[in-house]
Amino acid sequence: MKLELTPQQKNAQAEFRAFVDREIIPDANRCDREQNTPIQLIQKLAQREYLGAVIPKAQGGSNMDAIAFGLLNEEIGRGCSSLRSLLTVHSMVARAICKWGSKHQKEYWLPKLATGEAIAAFALSEPHVGSDAKSVETTATISSAFYVLNGQKKWITYGQIADIFLVFAQCEGQPSAFLVEKDSPGLSIKPISGMLGVRASMLAELHLNNCRIPQENLVGRLGFGFSYVASSALDYGRYSVAWGCVGVAQACLEACLRYTSQRKQFGVYLKEHQLIRQMIAEMIVNIKAARLLCYQAGYLKEIGDPRAFTETSIAKYFAAKILTNVANDAVQIHGANGCSSEYPVERYLRDAKIMEIIEGSTQIQQISIADYGYQEYISQPETLTL
Repeated sequence: MKLELTPQQKNAQAEFRAFVDREIIPDANRCDREQNTPIQLIQKLAQREYLGAVIPKAQGGSNMDAIAFGLLNEEIGRGCSSLRSLLTVHSMVARAICKWGSKHQKEYWLPKLATGEAIAAFALSEPHVGSDAKSVETTATISSAFYVLNGQKKWITYGQIADIFLVFAQCEGQPSAFLVEKDSPGLSIKPISGMLGVRASMLAELHLNNCRIPQENLVGRLGFGFSYVASSALDYGRYSVAWGCVGVAQACLEACLRYTSQRKQFGVYLKEHQLIRQMIAEMIVNIKAARLLCYQAGYLKEIGDPRAFTETSIAKYFAAKILTNVANDAVQIHGANGCSSEYPVERYLRDAKIMEIIEGSTQIQQISIADYGYQEYISQPETLTL
Protein backbone atom coordinates (compact mmCIF):
# COMPACT_ATOMS: atom_id res chain seq x y z
CA MET A 1 0.00 0.00 0.00
CA LYS A 2 1.44 3.35 -1.05
CA LEU A 3 1.08 6.27 1.31
CA GLU A 4 1.29 9.56 -0.51
CA LEU A 5 -0.18 13.03 -0.04
CA THR A 6 -2.41 14.40 -2.75
CA PRO A 7 -1.10 17.39 -4.76
CA GLN A 8 -3.51 19.62 -2.81
CA GLN A 9 -2.21 18.30 0.52
CA LYS A 10 1.42 18.80 -0.58
CA ASN A 11 0.67 22.38 -1.58
CA ALA A 12 -1.09 22.99 1.72
CA GLN A 13 1.85 21.53 3.63
CA ALA A 14 4.29 23.84 1.83
CA GLU A 15 2.03 26.81 2.56
CA PHE A 16 1.77 25.90 6.25
CA ARG A 17 5.54 25.48 6.57
CA ALA A 18 6.29 28.81 4.90
CA PHE A 19 3.78 30.58 7.15
CA VAL A 20 5.30 29.06 10.28
CA ASP A 21 8.86 29.91 9.23
CA ARG A 22 7.90 33.49 8.44
CA GLU A 23 5.32 34.41 11.06
CA ILE A 24 5.66 32.09 14.06
CA ILE A 25 9.21 30.85 14.63
CA PRO A 26 10.88 34.30 14.85
CA ASP A 27 8.75 35.27 17.88
CA ALA A 28 8.13 31.87 19.52
CA ASN A 29 10.83 32.15 22.20
CA ARG A 30 9.74 35.69 23.09
CA CYS A 31 6.10 34.60 23.39
CA ASP A 32 7.23 31.80 25.72
CA ARG A 33 9.25 34.20 27.90
CA GLU A 34 6.44 36.75 28.07
CA GLN A 35 3.77 34.04 28.54
CA ASN A 36 1.60 35.77 25.97
CA THR A 37 0.41 35.33 22.41
CA PRO A 38 0.14 38.61 20.47
CA ILE A 39 -3.34 39.20 19.13
CA GLN A 40 -1.78 40.12 15.79
CA LEU A 41 -0.46 36.57 15.44
CA ILE A 42 -3.89 35.10 16.15
CA GLN A 43 -5.35 37.44 13.54
CA LYS A 44 -2.87 36.11 11.00
CA LEU A 45 -4.10 32.58 11.70
CA ALA A 46 -7.64 33.80 11.12
CA GLN A 47 -6.76 35.64 7.92
CA ARG A 48 -5.37 32.43 6.44
CA GLU A 49 -8.58 30.62 7.46
CA TYR A 50 -6.70 28.27 9.81
CA LEU A 51 -9.08 28.95 12.70
CA GLY A 52 -11.92 27.68 10.53
CA ALA A 53 -10.11 24.51 9.51
CA VAL A 54 -12.81 22.10 10.78
CA ILE A 55 -15.77 24.35 10.01
CA PRO A 56 -17.87 23.73 6.86
CA LYS A 57 -17.56 26.24 4.03
CA ALA A 58 -21.25 27.03 4.35
CA GLN A 59 -20.47 28.58 7.75
CA GLY A 60 -17.36 30.39 6.53
CA GLY A 61 -14.77 27.73 7.33
CA SER A 62 -12.14 26.12 5.12
CA ASN A 63 -13.39 22.55 5.80
CA MET A 64 -9.95 20.92 5.60
CA ASP A 65 -9.75 17.18 5.22
CA ALA A 66 -8.39 15.31 8.24
CA ILE A 67 -4.90 14.86 6.80
CA ALA A 68 -4.55 18.54 5.87
CA PHE A 69 -5.73 19.51 9.34
CA GLY A 70 -3.11 17.19 10.79
CA LEU A 71 -0.37 18.71 8.64
CA LEU A 72 -1.44 22.17 9.80
CA ASN A 73 -1.10 21.07 13.42
CA GLU A 74 2.30 19.53 12.75
CA GLU A 75 3.68 22.69 11.21
CA ILE A 76 2.25 25.09 13.78
CA GLY A 77 3.48 22.73 16.51
CA ARG A 78 6.93 22.85 14.92
CA GLY A 79 6.87 26.59 15.39
CA CYS A 80 5.08 27.06 18.72
CA SER A 81 3.21 24.52 20.83
CA SER A 82 1.25 27.26 22.56
CA LEU A 83 -0.21 28.58 19.32
CA ARG A 84 -0.96 25.05 18.20
CA SER A 85 -2.90 24.57 21.44
CA LEU A 86 -5.11 27.50 20.42
CA LEU A 87 -5.84 25.74 17.16
CA THR A 88 -6.61 22.59 19.17
CA VAL A 89 -9.14 23.98 21.66
CA HIS A 90 -10.71 26.40 19.19
CA SER A 91 -11.26 23.53 16.75
CA MET A 92 -12.57 21.25 19.51
CA VAL A 93 -15.33 23.72 20.35
CA ALA A 94 -16.09 24.36 16.69
CA ARG A 95 -16.27 20.63 16.07
CA ALA A 96 -18.63 20.16 19.03
CA ILE A 97 -20.96 22.88 17.75
CA CYS A 98 -20.84 21.46 14.21
CA LYS A 99 -21.85 18.02 15.46
CA TRP A 100 -24.10 18.69 18.45
CA GLY A 101 -25.09 22.35 18.32
CA SER A 102 -28.57 23.64 17.58
CA LYS A 103 -29.35 25.37 14.31
CA HIS A 104 -29.12 28.75 16.03
CA GLN A 105 -25.78 27.89 17.67
CA LYS A 106 -24.34 26.82 14.34
CA GLU A 107 -25.61 29.84 12.45
CA TYR A 108 -24.49 32.32 15.12
CA TRP A 109 -21.18 30.94 16.38
CA LEU A 110 -19.55 29.04 13.53
CA PRO A 111 -19.04 32.05 11.23
CA LYS A 112 -17.56 33.99 14.15
CA LEU A 113 -15.22 31.14 15.04
CA ALA A 114 -14.20 30.67 11.41
CA THR A 115 -13.09 34.29 11.01
CA GLY A 116 -11.55 34.67 14.45
CA GLU A 117 -14.14 37.26 15.44
CA ALA A 118 -14.67 34.96 18.41
CA ILE A 119 -12.08 32.73 20.11
CA ALA A 120 -13.31 29.53 21.75
CA ALA A 121 -11.97 27.61 24.75
CA PHE A 122 -12.72 24.14 26.10
CA ALA A 123 -13.63 24.12 29.81
CA LEU A 124 -13.66 20.59 31.21
CA SER A 125 -10.81 20.32 33.76
CA GLU A 126 -11.35 21.39 37.36
CA PRO A 127 -9.14 21.76 40.45
CA HIS A 128 -10.14 18.26 41.61
CA VAL A 129 -11.10 16.67 38.28
CA GLY A 130 -8.80 15.86 35.37
CA SER A 131 -8.75 12.42 33.76
CA ASP A 132 -11.98 11.39 35.55
CA ALA A 133 -13.93 13.83 33.42
CA LYS A 134 -17.33 12.25 34.14
CA SER A 135 -17.00 13.41 37.74
CA VAL A 136 -17.04 17.16 37.13
CA GLU A 137 -18.18 19.05 40.20
CA THR A 138 -19.51 22.16 38.46
CA THR A 139 -23.32 22.18 38.60
CA ALA A 140 -26.09 23.62 36.46
CA THR A 141 -29.63 24.16 37.68
CA ILE A 142 -32.68 25.29 35.75
CA SER A 143 -34.18 28.62 36.83
CA SER A 144 -36.90 30.20 34.72
CA ALA A 145 -35.49 30.68 31.21
CA PHE A 146 -31.89 30.24 32.38
CA TYR A 147 -29.36 27.70 33.50
CA VAL A 148 -27.44 28.78 36.60
CA LEU A 149 -23.89 27.43 36.80
CA ASN A 150 -21.73 27.13 39.89
CA GLY A 151 -18.22 25.76 40.09
CA GLN A 152 -14.65 26.28 39.00
CA LYS A 153 -12.69 25.32 35.90
CA LYS A 154 -8.90 25.23 35.76
CA TRP A 155 -6.08 25.00 33.19
CA ILE A 156 -8.31 26.46 30.48
CA THR A 157 -6.16 27.01 27.40
CA TYR A 158 -6.45 30.60 26.09
CA GLY A 159 -9.07 31.21 28.74
CA GLN A 160 -7.64 34.69 29.26
CA ILE A 161 -8.81 35.87 25.84
CA ALA A 162 -11.61 33.48 24.85
CA ASP A 163 -14.98 34.93 23.90
CA ILE A 164 -16.93 31.69 24.33
CA PHE A 165 -16.38 28.66 26.56
CA LEU A 166 -17.70 25.13 26.15
CA VAL A 167 -18.36 24.37 29.82
CA PHE A 168 -19.21 20.94 31.23
CA ALA A 169 -21.39 20.65 34.32
CA GLN A 170 -23.70 18.25 36.15
CA CYS A 171 -27.37 19.08 35.61
CA GLU A 172 -29.89 16.93 37.45
CA GLY A 173 -27.12 14.35 37.87
CA GLN A 174 -26.37 14.28 34.15
CA PRO A 175 -23.08 15.53 32.64
CA SER A 176 -24.05 18.24 30.17
CA ALA A 177 -22.38 20.84 27.95
CA PHE A 178 -23.12 24.57 27.79
CA LEU A 179 -21.90 27.58 25.83
CA VAL A 180 -20.88 30.36 28.22
CA GLU A 181 -19.94 33.77 26.88
CA LYS A 182 -17.11 35.66 28.57
CA ASP A 183 -19.41 38.51 29.70
CA SER A 184 -22.01 36.22 31.24
CA PRO A 185 -23.10 37.50 34.66
CA GLY A 186 -21.44 35.50 37.40
CA LEU A 187 -18.39 34.46 35.36
CA SER A 188 -14.97 35.70 36.46
CA ILE A 189 -11.64 34.80 34.84
CA LYS A 190 -8.30 34.54 36.64
CA PRO A 191 -5.04 34.23 34.63
CA ILE A 192 -2.64 31.36 35.37
CA SER A 193 1.10 31.85 34.85
CA GLY A 194 4.38 30.15 35.72
CA MET A 195 3.66 26.83 33.99
CA LEU A 196 6.40 24.41 32.96
CA GLY A 197 5.58 24.43 29.26
CA VAL A 198 3.33 25.92 26.57
CA ARG A 199 3.72 29.13 28.53
CA ALA A 200 2.21 31.38 25.88
CA SER A 201 -1.11 29.52 25.92
CA MET A 202 -2.64 32.07 28.31
CA LEU A 203 -4.21 29.62 30.75
CA ALA A 204 -6.99 30.71 33.06
CA GLU A 205 -9.26 29.66 35.89
CA LEU A 206 -12.99 30.18 35.44
CA HIS A 207 -15.10 30.95 38.50
CA LEU A 208 -18.82 30.43 37.99
CA ASN A 209 -20.83 31.99 40.80
CA ASN A 210 -24.54 31.80 40.01
CA CYS A 211 -23.54 32.34 36.38
CA ARG A 212 -26.70 32.73 34.31
CA ILE A 213 -26.90 31.61 30.69
CA PRO A 214 -29.95 31.20 28.41
CA GLN A 215 -31.43 27.71 28.22
CA GLU A 216 -30.74 27.78 24.48
CA ASN A 217 -27.01 27.57 25.33
CA LEU A 218 -27.30 23.89 26.17
CA VAL A 219 -25.30 21.89 23.58
CA GLY A 220 -27.08 18.71 22.54
CA ARG A 221 -29.29 17.35 25.31
CA LEU A 222 -28.98 16.94 29.05
CA GLY A 223 -26.74 13.95 29.70
CA PHE A 224 -24.92 14.32 26.36
CA GLY A 225 -22.05 16.22 27.98
CA PHE A 226 -19.38 13.57 28.30
CA SER A 227 -20.36 10.54 26.24
CA TYR A 228 -21.18 12.60 23.16
CA VAL A 229 -20.03 16.23 23.20
CA ALA A 230 -16.80 15.93 25.20
CA SER A 231 -15.88 12.55 23.78
CA SER A 232 -16.05 13.65 20.14
CA ALA A 233 -14.28 16.94 20.89
CA LEU A 234 -11.51 15.25 22.87
CA ASP A 235 -10.99 12.79 20.02
CA TYR A 236 -10.20 15.71 17.71
CA GLY A 237 -8.10 17.25 20.46
CA ARG A 238 -6.00 14.09 20.76
CA TYR A 239 -5.60 14.04 16.99
CA SER A 240 -4.42 17.65 16.98
CA VAL A 241 -1.99 17.05 19.86
CA ALA A 242 -0.58 13.89 18.23
CA TRP A 243 0.30 15.85 15.11
CA GLY A 244 1.59 18.69 17.27
CA CYS A 245 3.96 16.24 18.98
CA VAL A 246 5.31 15.23 15.58
CA GLY A 247 5.85 18.91 14.82
CA VAL A 248 7.83 19.58 18.01
CA ALA A 249 9.88 16.43 17.45
CA GLN A 250 10.62 17.58 13.91
CA ALA A 251 11.73 20.95 15.28
CA CYS A 252 14.10 19.13 17.68
CA LEU A 253 15.55 17.12 14.82
CA GLU A 254 16.07 20.15 12.61
CA ALA A 255 17.71 22.06 15.48
CA CYS A 256 20.09 19.15 16.10
CA LEU A 257 20.98 18.78 12.43
CA ARG A 258 21.91 22.46 12.32
CA TYR A 259 23.79 22.46 15.60
CA THR A 260 25.83 19.32 14.95
CA SER A 261 26.78 20.61 11.50
CA GLN A 262 28.16 23.85 12.96
CA ARG A 263 29.77 22.95 16.30
CA LYS A 264 33.12 21.16 16.61
CA GLN A 265 34.46 19.06 19.46
CA PHE A 266 37.75 17.16 19.44
CA GLY A 267 38.62 18.71 16.09
CA VAL A 268 35.58 17.50 14.13
CA TYR A 269 31.95 18.51 13.77
CA LEU A 270 29.60 16.89 16.25
CA LYS A 271 27.83 15.14 13.40
CA GLU A 272 30.94 13.04 12.80
CA HIS A 273 30.78 11.46 16.25
CA GLN A 274 29.23 8.00 16.16
CA LEU A 275 27.07 8.40 19.27
CA ILE A 276 25.62 11.66 17.94
CA ARG A 277 24.72 9.91 14.69
CA GLN A 278 23.06 7.15 16.70
CA MET A 279 20.88 9.72 18.51
CA ILE A 280 19.97 11.42 15.23
CA ALA A 281 19.05 8.06 13.69
CA GLU A 282 16.74 7.28 16.62
CA MET A 283 15.05 10.66 16.21
CA ILE A 284 14.45 10.14 12.50
CA VAL A 285 13.00 6.65 12.92
CA ASN A 286 10.70 7.57 15.80
CA ILE A 287 9.43 10.73 14.13
CA LYS A 288 8.65 8.84 10.93
CA ALA A 289 6.84 6.13 12.90
CA ALA A 290 4.77 8.71 14.82
CA ARG A 291 3.89 10.54 11.62
CA LEU A 292 2.72 7.30 9.99
CA LEU A 293 0.44 6.58 12.96
CA CYS A 294 -1.01 10.07 12.57
CA TYR A 295 -1.56 9.49 8.86
CA GLN A 296 -3.39 6.26 9.67
CA ALA A 297 -5.63 7.96 12.22
CA GLY A 298 -6.34 10.81 9.79
CA TYR A 299 -7.18 8.47 6.94
CA LEU A 300 -9.62 6.52 9.09
CA LYS A 301 -11.24 9.76 10.27
CA GLU A 302 -11.65 10.91 6.70
CA ILE A 303 -13.46 7.75 5.62
CA GLY A 304 -15.54 7.57 8.80
CA ASP A 305 -14.06 4.29 10.02
CA PRO A 306 -15.02 3.60 13.68
CA ARG A 307 -11.45 2.40 14.35
CA ALA A 308 -10.32 6.01 14.02
CA PHE A 309 -11.04 6.67 17.70
CA THR A 310 -8.62 4.01 18.94
CA GLU A 311 -6.05 4.72 16.26
CA THR A 312 -6.05 8.35 17.36
CA SER A 313 -5.33 7.29 20.94
CA ILE A 314 -2.49 5.10 19.69
CA ALA A 315 -1.05 7.97 17.65
CA LYS A 316 -1.29 10.41 20.55
CA TYR A 317 0.26 7.94 22.99
CA PHE A 318 3.21 7.07 20.76
CA ALA A 319 3.85 10.59 19.46
CA ALA A 320 3.86 12.10 22.96
CA LYS A 321 6.08 9.34 24.29
CA ILE A 322 8.72 9.59 21.56
CA LEU A 323 8.64 13.38 21.72
CA THR A 324 9.89 13.32 25.31
CA ASN A 325 12.80 11.08 24.24
CA VAL A 326 13.57 13.20 21.18
CA ALA A 327 13.49 16.45 23.16
CA ASN A 328 15.68 14.95 25.89
CA ASP A 329 18.27 13.92 23.30
CA ALA A 330 18.06 17.32 21.64
CA VAL A 331 18.99 19.06 24.88
CA GLN A 332 21.74 16.49 25.52
CA ILE A 333 23.23 17.10 22.07
CA HIS A 334 23.26 20.85 22.68
CA GLY A 335 24.95 20.38 26.07
CA ALA A 336 24.93 23.47 28.27
CA ASN A 337 23.53 25.48 25.36
CA GLY A 338 20.51 23.19 25.45
CA CYS A 339 19.72 24.44 28.94
CA SER A 340 19.78 28.07 27.82
CA SER A 341 16.79 30.05 26.60
CA GLU A 342 19.02 31.25 23.75
CA TYR A 343 18.36 27.90 22.08
CA PRO A 344 14.80 26.63 21.43
CA VAL A 345 15.44 23.02 22.46
CA GLU A 346 14.94 23.82 26.17
CA ARG A 347 11.46 25.12 25.26
CA TYR A 348 10.81 21.99 23.23
CA LEU A 349 11.66 19.80 26.23
CA ARG A 350 9.37 21.73 28.56
CA ASP A 351 6.56 21.61 26.01
CA ALA A 352 7.13 17.88 25.46
CA LYS A 353 6.24 17.09 29.07
CA ILE A 354 2.94 18.93 28.68
CA MET A 355 2.09 16.82 25.63
CA GLU A 356 2.16 13.68 27.77
CA ILE A 357 -0.52 15.15 30.04
CA ILE A 358 -3.03 17.08 27.92
CA GLU A 359 -5.99 15.59 26.02
CA GLY A 360 -5.64 12.34 27.96
CA SER A 361 -2.42 11.48 29.77
CA THR A 362 -0.04 8.77 28.60
CA GLN A 363 -1.42 6.43 31.25
CA ILE A 364 -5.04 7.05 30.25
CA GLN A 365 -4.14 6.26 26.64
CA GLN A 366 -2.44 3.03 27.77
CA ILE A 367 -5.62 1.95 29.57
CA SER A 368 -7.79 2.74 26.53
CA ILE A 369 -5.45 0.97 24.12
CA ALA A 370 -5.20 -2.13 26.32
CA ASP A 371 -9.01 -2.24 26.69
CA TYR A 372 -9.27 -2.16 22.91
CA GLY A 373 -6.81 -5.04 22.64
CA TYR A 374 -8.76 -7.23 25.06
CA GLN A 375 -12.08 -6.42 23.39
CA GLU A 376 -10.68 -7.40 20.02
CA TYR A 377 -9.24 -10.61 21.45
CA ILE A 378 -12.58 -11.59 23.00
CA SER A 379 -14.50 -10.86 19.80
CA GLN A 380 -12.11 -12.56 17.35
CA PRO A 381 -9.43 -14.62 19.13
CA GLU A 382 -8.67 -16.73 16.06
CA THR A 383 -8.13 -13.87 13.61
CA LEU A 384 -6.77 -11.16 15.88
CA THR A 385 -4.86 -8.51 13.91
CA LEU A 386 -4.45 -5.40 16.02
